[in-house]
Amino acid sequence: MRIRLGCIADDFTGATDLANNLVRAGMRVVQLIDVPSDADRHAARQAADADAVVIALKSRTVPAADAVEASLRALAWLRSVGAEQIYFKFCSTFDSTPDGNIGPVTEALMSALGTDFTVATPAFPDNGRTVFKGHLFVGDVLLSDSGMRRHPLTPMTDSNLVSVLGAQTTRPVGLIDHTAVAGGAVAIRVRIDELRAEGVGAAVVDAVTNDDLLRLGAAVQGLPLVTAGSGLAIGLPANWGVKPSPTAAQLPPPAGHQAVVSGSVSVATTGQVREFLRSGRPAFGVDPLRVAAGEDVAGEALAFAGAHLADGPVLVHSTDSPDAVRAVQGQLGTAEAGELVERTLARIAQGLVERGVRQLVVAGGETSGAVVRALGVTGLRIGPQIDPGVPWCATTLPDGDTLHIALKSGNFGGPDFFSASFALLGEDAS
Repeated sequence: MRIRLGCIADDFTGATDLANNLVRAGMRVVQLIDVPSDADRHAARQAADADAVVIALKSRTVPAADAVEASLRALAWLRSVGAEQIYFKFCSTFDSTPDGNIGPVTEALMSALGTDFTVATPAFPDNGRTVFKGHLFVGDVLLSDSGMRRHPLTPMTDSNLVSVLGAQTTRPVGLIDHTAVAGGAVAIRVRIDELRAEGVGAAVVDAVTNDDLLRLGAAVQGLPLVTAGSGLAIGLPANWGVKPSPTAAQLPPPAGHQAVVSGSVSVATTGQVREFLRSGRPAFGVDPLRVAAGEDVAGEALAFAGAHLADGPVLVHSTDSPDAVRAVQGQLGTAEAGELVERTLARIAQGLVERGVRQLVVAGGETSGAVVRALGVTGLRIGPQIDPGVPWCATTLPDGDTLHIALKSGNFGGPDFFSASFALLGEDAS
């Protein structure tokens, strides 16, 4: 069976976000962690039994050349298993810098696929991400007025996505605005033809409702490449006659201890950590400066968790205010501080699993990537949605146990996300 949709995600939480929307729309989805090797027969067998395959990369904040190289390897593997259409998934807040990585990766994929045109929209109305006249809104405010303005790695100070993407590409960038989108698939295709005739290579697309994404999904049927956040995923399965299925998100029943590992510094995750602390549940804060000084902070965190796991969820976090994060970066360096925290949290996650944690929530894209690699996870089965964009997933550990894991984008979820996650998993199994 040919793979209908081959997806390349620029981080691990974004991959599960995308896979979640595809599963909700009825597709059988396999999520792979990194590009499988040519000798990985298991990954090929998994792909053969899926409608869509999502390859999760860690390419959002690496040098642009590295992001391009990883994305092209993913493309080659997806084409080798027969993917009919390619979906490059980026963040719903268009996380990038003037150098990339969205633009360079998009152009490299276009060249490899031999296509002269693609669309780009991070819109995800269910999570408050909308695009109007080419400008990205986060809730009721422009992207440039949101918490993303102060992001330590990818500060987003311009809401005009035509401008942002245009600064990263050599091809002209255009706009398919709300008037064309409201006209339906035929009107969108007419606008695409107009832009192509003008030499435009990529078009930002307005979308303020799910209906807009459904119209766009129908319009891009047959386009070799689409680029988007996870929202557009709701509009693609119908192109292959796929319909929602109530059994698509079933996972094995949960067992074992519960824990949360958070490395995100986003506004949403900061609020979730604050709510967990307010509830009086046990939490351990990781201080990067103590780690850098050679103290065994990971060991302390695991000892703390070991004393509390039997009583319910335990949180281990490095989440802090943007000012505090910048202060640490000023002393250690931005990249060095990030890598130090990721390595520490990944080691802690390993220790938690060794101590019987079988229900694990990980907050933050970079943290999620480090954790799944440390745990040796190579593939995930996608389960029920916790909040828009965040599903529970399951993988099999070397000892045969099932690990339920949720990889949460820093920007997603309500204040009580952590406790609600475990409650949902218990309900889904009952």
